[in-house]
Amino acid sequence: MAIIIFLIINIISFIYIALDKSRSIKNNDRTPEGVLFFLAICFGALGIWLGMYAFRHKIRKWYFVLGVPIILIQNILTVWLIIELINKNLTI
Repeated sequence: MAIIIFLIINIISFIYIALDKSRSIKNNDRTPEGVLFFLAICFGALGIWLGMYAFRHKIRKWYFVLGVPIILIQNILTVWLIIELINKNLTI
């Protein structure tokens, strides 16, 4: 179940980057950068990171180029820690 939720969050994050790129080309209302970072922090960093390079969007913003991979590492470490804690509690 957790993997499905993780995939959904990352697909949504990827779509948000795609929509923001499309809106930036058409000069329409944009997705606030805070929303993109919020999605990244909520375990959507992989989707944001993949979308950045798939659509070549936000790759000139240093705080995205540095921030999203840092958040991705934090996401991975948090998931690892949760799995370790669950495994410890199940084996006691």
